[in-house]
Amino acid sequence: MYMMTQVTMPVEKKPIAIIGAGGIVTDSHLPAYQKAGFQVLAIYDRDAEKAKSVAGQWGIDSPCQTINELIRIAVSRGCVFDIAVPASEIISIINLLPKNSAVLIQKPMGETIEQAKEILDCCRDKRMVAGINFQLRRAPFMIAAKSMIEQGKLGDIHDVEMRVVCQTPWNLWKFLFEKERMEVNYHSIHYIDAIRYFLGDPQAVYCKTMKHPKMMELAQTRSSIIMDYGDIIRANIHTNHGHDYAAAKQECFFKIEGTRGAIKIQIGVILNYPQGSVDKFEYILDDGKGWRELPIEGSWFPEAFIGPMAGLQCKMEDEHYEYLNSVEDAWKTMCVVEACYRSSTAGETPVIY
Repeated sequence: MYMMTQVTMPVEKKPIAIIGAGGIVTDSHLPAYQKAGFQVLAIYDRDAEKAKSVAGQWGIDSPCQTINELIRIAVSRGCVFDIAVPASEIISIINLLPKNSAVLIQKPMGETIEQAKEILDCCRDKRMVAGINFQLRRAPFMIAAKSMIEQGKLGDIHDVEMRVVCQTPWNLWKFLFEKERMEVNYHSIHYIDAIRYFLGDPQAVYCKTMKHPKMMELAQTRSSIIMDYGDIIRANIHTNHGHDYAAAKQECFFKIEGTRGAIKIQIGVILNYPQGSVDKFEYILDDGKGWRELPIEGSWFPEAFIGPMAGLQCKMEDEHYEYLNSVEDAWKTMCVVEACYRSSTAGETPVIY
C-alpha cells in the first residue's frame, strides 16, 4: 500500500528570516528548511554570539545584532519571518513586525489564553499571514494516517489514544523550570492539536495534570486528558515523563481505531530521548490479512517542520489555500489547553471558543 506523506510546496519559495537561535532552531527548523530547499538569509538572537555561531554553522549570510536590523533585511529581501522565542516574548516581537508580514510562530501560542488572544488579535489587526508551528500534525506518519482515513479504509473513527510513558530529560530545557504551566502547554499540546486534526473540536475536556515525586521542581510532568466528543468517540491522552525503569519498557504511540480497521504509530523520537528509537507505522484492515507495517519516509524531527513553513508560503500565494497551521486554527488548540488547566482543578470543563 502507498500513502501520500509529502506536503504541498509553494510555487516559488521565499527566503526566511529567523528570530531566535536556540536548540529548536538548530535541531529542527534549520535542518528542515535545508532539506526542503528554503533559504535562510538572516538570523537574530538576543545572544549575538549565538546568532553569529549558528549563522556560521548553517551558512546564513546575515547574523544580526538587533531585531530592527533583521527586520530591515527581511523587508528588503521579501523574507518570511520565523519566530522561535519563549512564548511570553511572542507578542512583543510581532508588534514590531510590519503590517501584512508573513510569520510562522513556534508553539505554544503564548503562555496563557490571554496571551494567545493578544497574539491572534495582533495578527488580525496587522493583516498578517500567520501560523503557529504545531508540527506533529505535519509529520509524515500523521499525513499517511490522515490519508488512509480520508480514503475510508478505517471506516468510522471511534477511538483515538495517545500514550507516552518515558523518562524525559527536562534538564535540557532550563526555561521550563520557571513555568507555572508546563506539561500540557509544552508537550501534551502537540497531542491535543493532533487529535483536533483528526476529530475536530471537542465539546469539553476532563484533565488532571500533576507533579512527579522525583521532579518536584517542575510544575507538572504527568497528565491524563479525556477530550469529550460525545457518547461514541473516545479520545484519551496519557503522559508520564517520569518512567525511569529501563528504556525497553518505555512507550510512545498514537492509535486510531475505526469500524473497519486501526492504525498504531510508534513515535520513536520520544523514546530514550535524546537518543530516540525508530518510528513504526502499523495498520490492520477488515481484509483478513492481519497487522502489517507501512514504510514511512521521514519522521517528526525534522521533516514535520517543513509543512508549517511550506503551508504559510502556499497561503501567501493563494488566499484560498487551506492553511492547517493558521493562527485561527491554533487558537482553538489553545482554547482546549486552557480548558485542560481549568479542568485539572475543577473537573469536567466546557471548552469556550
